[in-house]
Amino acid sequence: SLSGVQDGCPGAAALAMLDEMLEITAQSLVHTEVAEHYQVIRELGRGKYGHVVLVTHRQRGTPMALKLLPKAHTKLHTFLYEYCVALSLATHPAIIGMFGIAIESSQHYGFLYEPALHRDLISIIKPRDGIPEPAAKQCAKQLVSALEFIHSRGLVYRDVKPENVLLFDPECRCIKLTDFGLTRPKGTRLKLVAGVIPYTAPELSNTTGAQGLSIDASLDAWAFGVMLFCLLTGYFPWEQSLPADPFFEDFMLWQESGLDEDLPCHWRRLTAEATRMLRSLLALDPAQRSPVSGALHYVDCPWRVENWRGEEQLGDRCWGAKGWKEAARGWVPGLAGSG
Repeated sequence: SLSGVQDGCPGAAALAMLDEMLEITAQSLVHTEVAEHYQVIRELGRGKYGHVVLVTHRQRGTPMALKLLPKAHTKLHTFLYEYCVALSLATHPAIIGMFGIAIESSQHYGFLYEPALHRDLISIIKPRDGIPEPAAKQCAKQLVSALEFIHSRGLVYRDVKPENVLLFDPECRCIKLTDFGLTRPKGTRLKLVAGVIPYTAPELSNTTGAQGLSIDASLDAWAFGVMLFCLLTGYFPWEQSLPADPFFEDFMLWQESGLDEDLPCHWRRLTAEATRMLRSLLALDPAQRSPVSGALHYVDCPWRVENWRGEEQLGDRCWGAKGWKEAARGWVPGLAGSG
């Protein structure tokens, strides 16, 4: 069982259901070698915890994505938990569909889900540019729906980022959220274990105390706001959500004052409506933060300033002599040679 959830807290029912699913799944794990039933076509992706391959079922020819986690580095419980969370959410149209098959081979644990042949959202974000505005709005609408569904089940997703949004067409008319390894019931007490990244909400950046933070949906709203900024600009708004980061410090100043003259320079290609949307999703106080659905109030407004000429328009007035080199550290990783 997962620790850290108090009885009576919003996530208690979710936890009880997941515990039951875990027990049943552990008993029905299929023991087989991958090659017995599936032909591996190619690799679809690789992360620090495992990799995903495109396979076809040898008898039926069905194409599927197979996520493989090496047993040497993966606890059975960790694997079963991710599988059961994914399975419990898979009915939603903007969450990856599952085949309901979990396997254990000599080297790996694995499970099968629908393949996304158009890769993920990070693959279409252009540095300094982002993605077309209509595609960004399509993403926003579908992700709001998926995240609201997750939250309605008493869970916090905790891993909103473009790498976890799979594309089923290049225009983002159909996208699906994947990777539920970090999803936890609401009310779970968490401390920051890994380093602070742009998507880390500031209240989590400060959890050095023994208590940790009782998590809720506002963590996802923060990460969703950061991701929308990336989609619209091709930059991260900051490297770390800590006052020591000069970009974040500028943002905090603007959040406090709300004055146009305090708006950080790399935000100026966004319209007043888009900055208002992001300002509420990225409220520094989680109690004041808009829910993810707040973005829906803005999907009919323009999000980018028309005829934006970026570098020439801002010039030295904004960035000084070091200019864009300094800001370029905030590029979306993987698209500017930073991996």
